[in-house]
Amino acid sequence: MEFLYNVFVFLHFASWALVFGGSIASLRTKALYKGVSHGAMGAVVAGVIMVGIAEMAGPFGGGELDMAKIGVKLVIALAVAVLAVLAVRKGEDVSPGLKRSVLGLTLVNILVAVFWN
Repeated sequence: MEFLYNVFVFLHFASWALVFGGSIASLRTKALYKGVSHGAMGAVVAGVIMVGIAEMAGPFGGGELDMAKIGVKLVIALAVAVLAVLAVRKGEDVSPGLKRSVLGLTLVNILVAVFWN
């Protein structure tokens, strides 16, 4: 079970890296790269699966989950995913503020993951 959990941790990190890198790379273009929306959706799915696996581990998992942190991260991740999908659907007519909000919320989500203990 630990191996499966680690696979989804890797997918979660890779998805957020795709969102972060794609957002930075598309700041100077007119559109947001499609990979950003795919990465955001992949990060949400991988994160939900990680929480499910951790919940299934129960007392053998090594501790209680911080549901407040998970809830905050889920709300931010869903906001990133929705904004990224909206930006990709706009095509070449994406405002710089929309792209920056995707990048900013991605950074906030990473900061919450790292510093909320």
